[in-house]
Amino acid sequence: MDSGNKIEQYLIELKYSYREIGENLWLIDDEENYLPEVAVMYDDPVVVFRVVMMDAPAERRLELFTRLLELNASDLVHGAYGLEDGKIVLINTLDYETMDFGEFRSTLDAFSLALNQHYPILSTYRG
Repeated sequence: MDSGNKIEQYLIELKYSYREIGENLWLIDDEENYLPEVAVMYDDPVVVFRVVMMDAPAERRLELFTRLLELNASDLVHGAYGLEDGKIVLINTLDYETMDFGEFRSTLDAFSLALNQHYPILSTYRG
């Protein structure tokens, strides 16, 4: 099965609202399941899941980054928070060849939980 078919098949099975926005690149935009603008990209040999949480604020950065590290250690089963081009992102990668439906779903479940429960916490750091 090629990359598009495997990933798209999983997205269809999960019944998420999504669209293909490029070759081997899908955007899940399913607010009902707390998955707004989650990108899924196949970049051989991995599948990358990524969502922008918010812009990194100019103030209280140390406090925010400390909180992100705490959340990485305590609340995230799949993925981690990071800083990319001044934005707080949640990212995870899976090995495409061994990725199964359960891993794919678990990653998106972890993202959904983080977006639903962590965003209200993190948004308090915005300026």
